[in-house]
This record gives sequence, structure tokens and C-alpha cells, in this order.
Amino acid sequence: MRQTFIILLIGLTITLGCSNRSSDKDRKGPGQIIRNGDIIFQTSTSGQSKAIQSATNSRYSHMGIIYRDNGQYFVYEAVEPVKLTPLKRWINRGEKGHYVIKRLKNADKVLTPDVVAKMKQAGKQFKGKPYDIYFEWSDDKIYCSELVWKIYKQAAGIEIGELQRLSDFNLADDIVQTKMKERYGDNIPMDEKVISPAAMFRSDQLITIEEK
Repeated sequence: MRQTFIILLIGLTITLGCSNRSSDKDRKGPGQIIRNGDIIFQTSTSGQSKAIQSATNSRYSHMGIIYRDNGQYFVYEAVEPVKLTPLKRWINRGEKGHYVIKRLKNADKVLTPDVVAKMKQAGKQFKGKPYDIYFEWSDDKIYCSELVWKIYKQAAGIEIGELQRLSDFNLADDIVQTKMKERYGDNIPMDEKVISPAAMFRSDQLITIEEK
């Protein structure tokens, strides 16, 4: 009887041990759930971040597109200049390492390998271009949300987030006023077309995949 009990106890221990190991193995980290074309958001630590947050009433001030290359994940982003940045480095650069990853609701149907290839090709025209501190709707210089928006538009025919005018934002805050005075002087282009990280973040075309 004692021998039978010991055997059962050992069997139970092994079973629980395997179960725990399996649970640890199946736990999803960032690299296990990310797909090509996912969009990642963070709070930048740049000098203009607070102004963007205030003007758009959003926590998030920077974003990019995630691509996988040779088993590694990168973020294609518009900084100075437009470039691919290793995902871990990109995350660590943001405020407190916080990020949110979003994906098209119908990504399985839309983001086929051919479309992802087109997205990468469309993005090549911007590679190495300088960051646009004036947020102009041109391709000579480009800012973060503009880069992501235009890649999706050109390669997939999808407009993520509502285009706005500069005048649509909350420009009354002192930090926003200071930054705009610094950039534009007395000639603020209120009619300039703009796509903000906030508009894309709030788009009902996206679903949240991970937040950390």
C-alpha cells in the first residue's frame, strides 16, 4: 500500500512539473505573437513628445511598423533619418519601456505575403529621409505616423486613422504654443494636412494585440 502511494505521488509530481513547464513554454512574449505589418506605439522621450501628447490628447507620441527579417524583429520608423531599428532597442528607447502593439482586424486576409512585400517596397522610397519637424504633407521629409499611414495607403489601399488639419488639434496648452512658436514663428500653417499617432491609435480598424 505504501509503495503504491509513493508511485502515485511521484506520478503526480511529474505530471504537475510537466504542466508547469508547458505553461511557461506557452506563455506568449512579444516575439511569439508579432506579425509583419503590426503597428507599435510608444511614448517618446524626445523634446517634442509632451507637445504632441497635449495637442492630440493622447499618451502616445511615436509609432512604427514591425517587420521580421532573418528571424529578428525590427521597427521601421521615421526618426532622424527613416530607418529600421531592432525591436528591443526601440521599446527600450520609449518612456518606461511601455508599448502597445496593434493589428488590422482583418490582417489575415489583407496582409498577405505579397502585400507585406509591397509595404516594404513602398517604404523604401522614404528610407534615409530626414524627420519632418514641421509635419508637412510631403514626401521630402516625413514624420512617424505619416510614414506608417502612407505605407498602408500605398501598399494595401487602407487609410488608418482620420486625416486632420493642424487647426483641429488642441493648440492652447503652453507647451504646445512654445513648440509651435519655435517651429513656425508667426506663420503657423493651420490648414496643413496631418495624421497623428493618436488618430491611428484610436482607429476602429485596429485591434490591440499586446500592451506592456
